[in-house]
Amino acid sequence: MKATIGIEVHVELKSMAKVFSMSKNDFKDSTNTNINVIDLAYPGTLPRLNKGVIESALKAALALNCKINKVMHFDRKNYFYPDLPKGYQITEQDTPIGYDGYIQISNKKIEIERIHIEEDTCKSIHTTDTLLNFNRAGVPLIEIVTKPCMKNADEAREYLEKLRETLLYLGVSDVKMEEGSMRCDINISVSNTDTLGTKCEVKNLNSISNAYAAINYEINRQISELEKGNVIKEQTRRYDEASGKTILMRYKEVGNDYRYFPEPDIPYVILDDDYILSIKNNLPILSDELRLEYKKLSINDNAINTIISNRDIGNFLQSVIKNCNPVIAANLLTGDILSYLNKNIIKIKDTKLNTENFIKLVNLLDSNKISNKQAKELIKIILENDDDIDDLVIKLNMIQISDDNFIIDLIDEVLKENEDSIKDYKEGHDRALKYLMGQVMKKSGGKINPQRANEILLSRLSKI
Repeated sequence: MKATIGIEVHVELKSMAKVFSMSKNDFKDSTNTNINVIDLAYPGTLPRLNKGVIESALKAALALNCKINKVMHFDRKNYFYPDLPKGYQITEQDTPIGYDGYIQISNKKIEIERIHIEEDTCKSIHTTDTLLNFNRAGVPLIEIVTKPCMKNADEAREYLEKLRETLLYLGVSDVKMEEGSMRCDINISVSNTDTLGTKCEVKNLNSISNAYAAINYEINRQISELEKGNVIKEQTRRYDEASGKTILMRYKEVGNDYRYFPEPDIPYVILDDDYILSIKNNLPILSDELRLEYKKLSINDNAINTIISNRDIGNFLQSVIKNCNPVIAANLLTGDILSYLNKNIIKIKDTKLNTENFIKLVNLLDSNKISNKQAKELIKIILENDDDIDDLVIKLNMIQISDDNFIIDLIDEVLKENEDSIKDYKEGHDRALKYLMGQVMKKSGGKINPQRANEILLSRLSKI
């Protein structure tokens, strides 16, 4: 049995205003506060297209390697549902802004059939009654539709992760699936021939992990039905996270007739070559380019993945990377600093950390003037206070001694006082070396460079 998967993703764009009105676009505001007569579909009101939405959608289309429709018109998609104030949705049915694109994942290209702009509906809140939050009515969306080209849940998950990452680095959306700014519908069919099977659609998946689980369940469900000799009927399903199953919502007896026709109140949109080129030339650095850059700088893969997935950490690294050791900088940011941020549920911009202090800290570590232990102590201080690192190191008496002659004299004293430990070391007891090293650091008051001290200690022991 072969599975075939296609995915439709709706992405809310980060604009100041909605797509066809001047109402504020902000998820966090109180219910039904970002509304006006256009959002409420008062008779006689006319939409006005937000130019910023066109720019954001064009960025997404270019980043996803799409061809661009230079002449676009909007269309009315007619259907009646409580969350649709006008009784129709303004969308781009016939002239999507982008088409025939792709995203490269590890083993193949995922083909993008189309990207089109449309408006979001009200948010429905289901209690004893159905309540509507009109703040979401008219929020700008792009819908990204793949061709049926994925074969399993792993490919689908990788595609969604790559798509989310790309849109995040473009800056066109915050793609927070938990808040609904990125949501996906997945079409799945199974067949034992080269002909596509009957597809079933799983609607409104709100996390990549749920999408992965829903695909695996649905593939197995359809295989089981076919093996029993049953016929798969086209249907719409939802994923129930508690049971890990997809649940039937309705059968699709007939195709939807949305009676599309061109939107008469919005003029045609014409994108000239110069405008498209200017947007293309000013696209930000995307995640794939950053990965290559970080690999060339010898940052390890785990740190790279953490940096790429955390935009704030990535932006901070970019601001310092040319002025200090990139490997040490990446390790500090993805280690103690990120741990502090996660523990306190804050972002790096909410701390007192500044680039000047961070660069000084990295350079002190790079030159072996402070130890890793001392760096941990300093990190907590500079995250909570804006004290200068140089002043802190002096105040806390942290500067390490790296003078070889001083270290040799100190080690020789320790060896003279611990002949039994030398004997144990020679007999193969590793703990003896740790003990001797501890005595060296204790005698120095933690002031000597431990790495250099360890090298010299081993050298002196080899000569005894």
